[in-house]
Amino acid sequence: MKNLKKKSSSALAVFALAAGLGIGAPGPASAANCGITWGSLPRTAAAQPTAPITNVRAGRHTCFDRMVIDLRGERVGYDIRYARSVHAPGSGARVPLRGAADLSIRVKAPAYNARGQATYRPANRSDVVSTAGYSTFRQIAYAGSFEGETTFGLGVRARLPYRVFALDTPGTGSRLVVDVAHRW
Repeated sequence: MKNLKKKSSSALAVFALAAGLGIGAPGPASAANCGITWGSLPRTAAAQPTAPITNVRAGRHTCFDRMVIDLRGERVGYDIRYARSVHAPGSGARVPLRGAADLSIRVKAPAYNARGQATYRPANRSDVVSTAGYSTFRQIAYAGSFEGETTFGLGVRARLPYRVFALDTPGTGSRLVVDVAHRW
C-alpha cells in the first residue's frame, strides 16, 4: 500500500508539472529556460524625489536574485551600473565588496528626512541584508547618503545581466527593484 501511494503521488506531481500547475520544485531545465533577455549596460532614470529611503530587502527567485529599496514617496531616479569599485558619496572612500563584479546602485533619494534625521540606518553597513545561500548576490553594502543621493554596493558572483524597475506601493510609497540573473 505504501508503494502504491508513493507511485500515485509521484505520478500526480509529474502530471501537475507537465500540465503547468507549478507543483514541485523547479529543476535545472526550468532554470536554464528562464528566457532572460536583460543586459549588463547602465540603467538610469532622471526623477528626483525628495522622499527618503526607508528600507532595503532582498529575495531569491528561480532565475534571479532580487534587491528592493523602499521609499516614502513616488517616482524614483537612479543610476545603476557595473563599476570597477563602488565609492562612498561625499568622501569617495572605496566600499569593499565580495564577489567577482561590483554593481553600483545610486538612488536619487536621501536616507534622511528634511531635518537631517536618518530614515534608513542599517544595523551593519557592510552587510545590509544577509545574502547567504543566494545564487548570485554575495553582499549588499550601504555606502552612504550625501546631498540627496544614496549609494549601495551590490557584490555579485559575476558580471551577469540585470534589470531595474520602479513600482508604486499602496499609499504614497514606491520601491526600486534590481534583479540580477543567475546566468547569461
